[in-house]
Amino acid sequence: MKQTAVIAGVGMTRFGKHLGRNLKSLAGEAIQQAMRDAGLAAPDLQAAWMANAAASVITGQICIPGQIVLREMGIGKIPVINVENACASASTAFNQASNMISAGAYDVVLACGYEKLYHEDKQKTFSVFTGSVDVENLDNIKKAVRKRMSAVHPNAKLEGSGTDRSLFMDIYAAAALTHMKRFGTTREQFAMVSVKNSFQGSLNPRAQFQESLTLEQVLEAREITWPLTLPMCSPIGDGAAAVVLVSRKKAREMAIGKPVKVLASVLAGGWDYAERESEHVTEFCARQAYAAAGIAPADLHCAEVHDACAAAEVELYEALGFCPRGEGGRFVEMGHSRLGGKLPVNTSGGLLRKGHPIGATGIAQLVELTEQLQGRAGRRQVDNARLAMAENGGGFIGSDVAAACVSILGR
Repeated sequence: MKQTAVIAGVGMTRFGKHLGRNLKSLAGEAIQQAMRDAGLAAPDLQAAWMANAAASVITGQICIPGQIVLREMGIGKIPVINVENACASASTAFNQASNMISAGAYDVVLACGYEKLYHEDKQKTFSVFTGSVDVENLDNIKKAVRKRMSAVHPNAKLEGSGTDRSLFMDIYAAAALTHMKRFGTTREQFAMVSVKNSFQGSLNPRAQFQESLTLEQVLEAREITWPLTLPMCSPIGDGAAAVVLVSRKKAREMAIGKPVKVLASVLAGGWDYAERESEHVTEFCARQAYAAAGIAPADLHCAEVHDACAAAEVELYEALGFCPRGEGGRFVEMGHSRLGGKLPVNTSGGLLRKGHPIGATGIAQLVELTEQLQGRAGRRQVDNARLAMAENGGGFIGSDVAAACVSILGR
């Protein structure tokens, strides 16, 4: 009989620029918080899934980063599984850890995501993102993105991709321009996502940026690549987030007061879509997650989604079923995704304001949602939140993300 994994504790550093701290320090802080929150000690852990995407490039640490972190904390003997899956690394670690609980293999496990992206050599940081596509096909990918951008915006900025900005911002800009042309979505509507997330991030003491922005400030900021300005693009960051997962049996023994259950967690890779195929990887994961949890999109009370740029959040409203296809711009304009709206999205501030240390992002989403469901989110608390979704994507192959994970939590 399949068990239900329960989140017993969560922890997270503030995301930001931590040039003076190493991976051990950041991950250790988040893990210690999560263990204290769960009321458990290191000897209680039976396995750990440790997610990191960029250490091999930024710090030179390869192969055993998870063991390095845990041994520094005096944690050994247990299986340690290192997870690398682009921006979906942490959500992948959570998916695998929760599934091992559900399969009955363990009663107490750790899932942690940790990352350092800031480096004195900015090209090293950009190379992490460039390496999240098929590098053997890099020239063709750039040509395809430029062609797509030029087709919908003749004055599109085509130079400097991967050198003065992340290649992914061009990928997202191309998708944004296509959405604008196809559905009439406006640049102002995309900017409204940044305004919303900046307000919500201003209420989050662990967010990288805590200034609330106006629409004019977003639109008049430095252009990265049209239609995206700087506040419409997620920043790089350093940080860590962790969760301790337990079996239902262990949760009963611990007498957890407000247990948060993992109702579903679905992980999938993209594929080569057939012509006119409407369901892509995010829709595929969401459909399976809703079915496994036995709920519909309208049942959700809040969500954290992968807003690597403002336009991506608009498209995710549609892919996740929060609104019909083409209505994402209107969804944000009507205030539906804001605190107090029909379905608050990215109450943490999202990647845009909370920050995006890529190996930590997926679990940071789950930290926010756990605290929402337990009524611990402070000034950004969603009233009576009982069902929540996290969506996290990573990498890029063909015309879509290389990996996607959708998890649903309930209390």
